[in-house]
Amino acid sequence: MRELMLDATVENIMFVTEFVDEQLEQYGCSVKAQMQINIAIDELFGNIAHYAYQPEIGPVTVRVEVTKEPLAVIITFIDKGVPYDPLQTADPNIALSAEEREFGGLGIYMVKKSMDEVTYEYREGKNILTIKKKM
Repeated sequence: MRELMLDATVENIMFVTEFVDEQLEQYGCSVKAQMQINIAIDELFGNIAHYAYQPEIGPVTVRVEVTKEPLAVIITFIDKGVPYDPLQTADPNIALSAEEREFGGLGIYMVKKSMDEVTYEYREGKNILTIKKKM
């Protein structure tokens, strides 16, 4: 397991993506899975950067673990920001046009649909959001 600690800022999304991509490349992750993971990182870390500590900036720990059987990557985002479970957000009605749909929720919906597992817990004053993707 590898960890990266950094500030929850939009500018740091690229560092998180690079950190995770380094791990994925060691295991021959498919391009499709890697793109889905990168989109999930952008959405999840971006949400933490925008909402967890506002108007302040706080720390985020990103953990990356690779399991062998089945070959999968588990990425955990840990912050001490405002408690928020994005999995409680209702899925958007994607049958509606963008103009008819309510704002918000599409990003986490895409994460839930593209990852094999998404979990959230609030423990010891920390938001702990974990995604798992089989490679």
